[in-house]
Amino acid sequence: MMPLSMASVGTKLEIVGFRGGFGMRRRLADLGMNIGMEISVVSTHRRGPMVVLMKGSRFAIGRGIAHHVFVKPK
Repeated sequence: MMPLSMASVGTKLEIVGFRGGFGMRRRLADLGMNIGMEISVVSTHRRGPMVVLMKGSRFAIGRGIAHHVFVKPK
């Protein structure tokens, strides 16, 4: 298990948990992220947002939010 912010490009991942308070969990739910969902990292840079593929759509997620999503390789 690791934070999404540490995942490599092209890796297929499964969301296993979230860290943070009610506001953070609500923000992630609004993005459509749920435990058990499969996602993959499309691009990442040292600074700036990560682009992830989720349910056939690409989303840009800031590093701060990505650090609160815990994933495991699928």
